[in-house]
Amino acid sequence: MASDNPTRKRTRKVTGPLPEGEGYWHELRDIGLAHGLDAVGVAPASQMSRAFDQIVARVRDGLVNDMQFTFRNPTRSTSPQLSVVGARSMIVGVRSYAREVDLALEDLETQDLTGDNHSTAIQAKPAVDRVEGKVARYAWADHNEGLKQSLRAVMKRLRDDGHRAVVFADDNSIVDRESAYLAGLGWYGKNANILLPGAGSFFVIGCVVTTAQLPVGIPLDDGCGACSRCIPACPTNAIVEPGVIDANKCLSWLLQKPGVFDSRYRIALHDRIYGCDDCQTSCPQTVRRSVPVQLRIT
Repeated sequence: MASDNPTRKRTRKVTGPLPEGEGYWHELRDIGLAHGLDAVGVAPASQMSRAFDQIVARVRDGLVNDMQFTFRNPTRSTSPQLSVVGARSMIVGVRSYAREVDLALEDLETQDLTGDNHSTAIQAKPAVDRVEGKVARYAWADHNEGLKQSLRAVMKRLRDDGHRAVVFADDNSIVDRESAYLAGLGWYGKNANILLPGAGSFFVIGCVVTTAQLPVGIPLDDGCGACSRCIPACPTNAIVEPGVIDANKCLSWLLQKPGVFDSRYRIALHDRIYGCDDCQTSCPQTVRRSVPVQLRIT
């Protein structure tokens, strides 16, 4: 008999044990990759104790400079089970924010500068009589929205199968870099960014926290070795020790922080308008066009 309430939505009835395990994980991984993720892994949804201790230490040492986000409530941002009751796994996905831009630049550079293409190439060059400034690459477009759409495809499958699942991307509820590390997608570089092997750090990171039990990844060993190019590359010496950033000096934060820009760093600021990529572009792992189309880390 039909419901008397026409607005009532039907809920799918799931019978029997819910899918889980390695085979199910492979299906979920393939969904993520098919919907635009460049790498996918699984992290446990347990307390992220290491990240919690590091956040507390940064606050204690005065390195936070009024940053909020995951620093606002460390207990919450390192406890996935507070966001999703009964959570057992985090499906972590990353999406490149370098590929589309670099491929477009490559296409422009390889155009034949004769005939019709000549005018196109000339028009694409910046005019010499206008003032220009640098914007960090991640802010050139809303890459987090594309990431969320990719993760939602995975979330939908989980929910259809009866699991609880919630997407978190660009969200202060989860320390995303730690989730990517625990999933085995990359290691922490000396610039404190997650570096994917052979691809670097030009990625946005998000996850699906779910009640599904899935096989977790194994954190990667440090891949930087003796390389420390990012440290002297920082224009304000904000990398005070490997993996530790002083937000009182970091241009990326100083350009976002409310109020007047710190006059001590105006020379170092140079032509930047928003953000700073220097510690990433100096990294050998993060080279131009560093994200090959075939990249699929699992």
